[in-house]
Amino acid sequence: EVQLQASGGGLVQAGGSLRLSCKASGFTWEDSVIAWFRQAPGKEREGVSCIRNRDGTPYYADSVKGRFTISSDNAKNMVYLQMNSLKPEDTAVYYCAADTLACSAVEELFDHWGQGTLVTVSS
Repeated sequence: EVQLQASGGGLVQAGGSLRLSCKASGFTWEDSVIAWFRQAPGKEREGVSCIRNRDGTPYYADSVKGRFTISSDNAKNMVYLQMNSLKPEDTAVYYCAADTLACSAVEELFDHWGQGTLVTVSS
């Protein structure tokens, strides 16, 4: 059974940092991609970042480039999203998702999802 567990959300002031974690199990790690999506109140879910576990290639949405860094610990089946210089518009529920296809910002392409963790950035 595929399981994804996201954690690390919280309340932070603008300009601050948070690190989200995604613990994954139940699938072949090196054949997978892990993505972070977020959904702000009243908005559609959007892709934030993705990592291809086979070689660690990262992808970022333009809105977070230079501020967010995705990384993975293959020994622990963990993916992290380091979020720096946070802005109020980064406030959202963040989800990690997994699949065996290429990285994508299209949520419909991901079959497996974690439960989400709330990030609130105050101004």
